[in-house]
Order: sequence, then structure tokens, then C-alpha cells
Amino acid sequence: MAQAIIAAGCAVGAGLAAIAGIGPGIGQGFAAGKGTEAVGNQPEAKGDIMSTMLLGCAVAESTGIYGLVIAIILIFANPWI
Repeated sequence: MAQAIIAAGCAVGAGLAAIAGIGPGIGQGFAAGKGTEAVGNQPEAKGDIMSTMLLGCAVAESTGIYGLVIAIILIFANPWI
């Protein structure tokens, strides 16, 4: 019975960790839209805008990757079973 509760808790935790990928996706889409808008307003600053936007997207993506890693660990390399 205890094993089943642990497995169920790990499955719920993995699902919640996988949901963590939604936030970075929304943030990257918003950043790309604002970056495109900024380049449209000031085309001469395209290099600075793009480098800042790509750095921000890389930081946001790392959050989603951490959530994915936690979900995979909880499902496949379950430390509590």
C-alpha cells in the first residue's frame, strides 16, 4: 500500500513538474513578440535587441528544462521506490 501511495505521489509530482514548461513557453512567445515590435520601431538597434532577447529566452528555457528533468527523474529513476 505504501509503495502505491509513493508511486501515485511521484506521478502527480511529475505531472506538476511537466506543467512548469508552460510558463517559459508563454514568456518566450511574449519576448519574441516584443523583440519583433522593438526591431520594427528601431531597425538600427536590431543587433542589441536580438542579443538581449536571445539571452532572455535562454534563461527562460532553462526553467522549463529543469522541470522536465525533475519529471523524468520522478518517473524513471524514482528514488523512493
